[in-house]
Amino acid sequence: MIIDSHCHLDYEPLNQNLDKILDRASNSGVKLLLTICTQNESFKKILNIIRKYKIVYGTYGIHPHEAKLYESLKVEKIIQNLSLDKKLIGIGETGLDFYYNHSDKKSQQDSFLKHIKAAQETSSTLIVHSRSAENETFDILNKEIKKKHFKILMHCFTGSKEFAKKLMNLDCYFSASGIVTFKKSKELNEVFMYIPKSKILLETDSPYLSPEPNRGKVNEPSQIIYTLKHISKIKKESEENMARMTSNNFSKLFNVTIT
Repeated sequence: MIIDSHCHLDYEPLNQNLDKILDRASNSGVKLLLTICTQNESFKKILNIIRKYKIVYGTYGIHPHEAKLYESLKVEKIIQNLSLDKKLIGIGETGLDFYYNHSDKKSQQDSFLKHIKAAQETSSTLIVHSRSAENETFDILNKEIKKKHFKILMHCFTGSKEFAKKLMNLDCYFSASGIVTFKKSKELNEVFMYIPKSKILLETDSPYLSPEPNRGKVNEPSQIIYTLKHISKIKKESEENMARMTSNNFSKLFNVTIT
C-alpha cells in the first residue's frame, strides 16, 4: 500500500482524465491520495473530486503565492470550509515562499498565522510549504506551537539538515517528493538519511516534479513508485516495508483509518 500525501488532482492536465489517472495509480499500488488546495477555485473542484472518488481526500488552504489575494480571509472561514466534508483532513498548503515572492512577505506571514490558528483550533494537520524561508518558517512554527500544539507536515521537503533537525524538535513530519531522486540531490539524500523512518511520508506534488527516470514530464500519482524505490534504498528498507511505514505515518498524522 502506497499513499500519495500531496498531489493536485484539480490541476491540468490531471483533471482532464481523472478516471484513468486514478486507475494507473491504483495499479501501481496507490491506495489513498490527498489532493491539496491552493486557492478557493481549487477548493470548489476538490470538493467535487473527493465526493466522487472514494480513495481521494482533500484539504483547504491558500498557497503563499496567492496570499496577497486573500488578505481578508478569516480564521473562521478556514475552519468553516474544513467542516464541509469529513474527507477534508488537513489545512494547507500554507507557509512561506521567499524564492518567488509572488506575494509580499507580510501577506504570506499573516496568511500562515491564520492557517496555524485554524489548525490549533481544529486539531488538524498543517501542510507547510517553505522555500528560501527556513529561518522565518521555523521561527513562526516554534513560536506558535508553544502557545498550542498542532501537527505539522513539511511538504516536499528540500531543506537543510540543520532545518530538519530543528523541525524534528517540533515533532514535524517530512514528505519526500520526486526531487529526492534527482541526480543533483545528494545533500537532500543525506537529509532523508538523517530523518527517522517514523517521520517520513511520500508525495508526488503532481502534476509537477516527476521523479527520475521521467523528470521533465507531466507527473501523476502512479509515478510515486520511483520515489518509494529511492527512499527505500536511502533508508535500507524493502519497498514493501517502506510503503507500509510511510502509510502508517500518514494514518497517524491525519487520523485516517486505512483499510
